[in-house]
Amino acid sequence: MFLFLVVALAVVVAAVTLGVVGGGDKGPLPDAAPERLVDFLPPDRPLSRADVDGLRFPLAARGYRMADVDDALGRLGAELAERDARIADLESALAGARAAAAHLSMDKAAPHREDEQQ
Repeated sequence: MFLFLVVALAVVVAAVTLGVVGGGDKGPLPDAAPERLVDFLPPDRPLSRADVDGLRFPLAARGYRMADVDDALGRLGAELAERDARIADLESALAGARAAAAHLSMDKAAPHREDEQQ
């Protein structure tokens, strides 16, 4: 009885293997199209919070596709670096404008010595 079960199991495994690899009428199973992330991040404008919240990655055998996640994180990192640089530029310009305004107000508040002598 045990020998019959082993032979039956071997026949089933061989049939499944032939069905998957080929040997049937239709040939081997077609390759599945890889599920890739359609770039849901808009290329024509900066990202918004809603873009990041709506971002979903397709599942792969062991989690997410590293290339898709790396691409999205690279894009987010580049935009954050660009925004940080813009903020630094604006803060520098604001500090310069405040310093210039303070210098002008000090000049107007302190009368010149020539004006005092007349």
